[in-house]
Amino acid sequence: MFSSKVKIGIIYLLSILFVLANMYFVAKNQYYAFAIPFGLFFILLYFFALDKLIWLIVFFTPLAIILKDNDFGVGVSLPTEPLMAGVLLLFIIKIFFDWSFDKRFLKHPITITLIISLIWTLFTTFTSELPIVSLKYFVSQLWFVVPFYFIFSKIIKGESDIRKFAWLYIIPLIIVIIYTTIHHSMWGFETKAGHWVMSPFYNDHTAYGMILAFYLPIAFALVFTDKYSKSLKMYSIIASLIILFALYLSYSRAAWLSVIGGVGVFVLIYYKIKLRYVMLSIISVVALFFTFQNQILDRLSKNDQDSSANFMEHVSSASNIATDASNLERINRWACAIRLFEERPIVGWGPGTYQFVYAPMQRASEKTIISTDFGDGGNAHSEYLGPLADKGVLGLVTFLLIGIAILTTGIRVYKQDVNRSNRVMVMGILVAFITYFIHGLLNNFLDSDKAAVPFWGFAAILVLLDIRNKEALSQKKTAE
Repeated sequence: MFSSKVKIGIIYLLSILFVLANMYFVAKNQYYAFAIPFGLFFILLYFFALDKLIWLIVFFTPLAIILKDNDFGVGVSLPTEPLMAGVLLLFIIKIFFDWSFDKRFLKHPITITLIISLIWTLFTTFTSELPIVSLKYFVSQLWFVVPFYFIFSKIIKGESDIRKFAWLYIIPLIIVIIYTTIHHSMWGFETKAGHWVMSPFYNDHTAYGMILAFYLPIAFALVFTDKYSKSLKMYSIIASLIILFALYLSYSRAAWLSVIGGVGVFVLIYYKIKLRYVMLSIISVVALFFTFQNQILDRLSKNDQDSSANFMEHVSSASNIATDASNLERINRWACAIRLFEERPIVGWGPGTYQFVYAPMQRASEKTIISTDFGDGGNAHSEYLGPLADKGVLGLVTFLLIGIAILTTGIRVYKQDVNRSNRVMVMGILVAFITYFIHGLLNNFLDSDKAAVPFWGFAAILVLLDIRNKEALSQKKTAE
């Protein structure tokens, strides 16, 4: 349309106009014009390379910084959440025109339970004690789920994309680990300092430990990928050791225990231990607990081991319900969640409202030195009791159904997939989810991008692998 000279002339003209515009804004002490090129860059990605934008968000997630307005209880993770919000908006616009999904994906148990959960979250938003808070929570859940479950299902094309997803989170996570370790070393690797040295990338050591526990089995799975060269396997080993070392320095007892639980489940699946034996063992443990509950509780009440730099002492402190403030405060939050549920068992108090309504539910005898009279200390510290208080009984049930669907799908894919590298990767993903669900007994993080991105992304990957395996089995039966 234009000659090369004309095109070059246009580029020079636009460049000169941009420089002149910036000189004007600088003279007026207005520097926001410098953001224009970045804004244009992201707009182009939204419309012409959405997949690259999604990958970019994955990379930025571990490096994102959380800004929070305590007065309004509103927090945002920059730059990821605004970018996700843009993806959600684009999705809403395009879905009215032409954005079809594989019916098998939409009919999968994970997708069905997720949609039911979102519908119930929307319903309880209308019945919420604080509708504005709940609406913000619901929208934020959408901008986590839409890009990294629904849209992500269209981006993942094969095995290489699965490994790409893993590495795009692990590499920036290692950057955060290096920063945290250096920062921690300045405080002599003290236990108390280990609770906050990962700031501003993670709020505290529990969130940091959670993501380290989640990615440790995935990093180890990458080590055993058949298609990797020796150098790539060496990088995977180094990444695994770095994450393992960082997990130790996180001083997160919940994260440590979740990894131990994950290893236990790995043994059960890998050695094909019969489910009936597992159930028999669980029933036996529960029966023993109730038989000797008075002795067990008496023993726990006498445990006065507080958090320590010593590994075994720190692990031992996890069962200290006599003097450990962290454990006692967690019990206080759980008790408040149960009381909130008892008052509104059907629809709850509203999605995301726990931290604003639990204060009156506190009892003086259960308060700790870290409790607050205003109840502004955070969430329910449970991925199970939080939804129970916020969204009633269906809030808990829908989350449990999502968890069951993810784990049963993961086990089925692991057993059916004939590709060894895929099986290894699926086992890593499966153990990662196990660590999260165990950790969820003590903390909850799915309302943050740090956890939501890998959680929903790997859930989508399991669904896609399950669909592919079913298709392969169907074709095999047809051929026979």
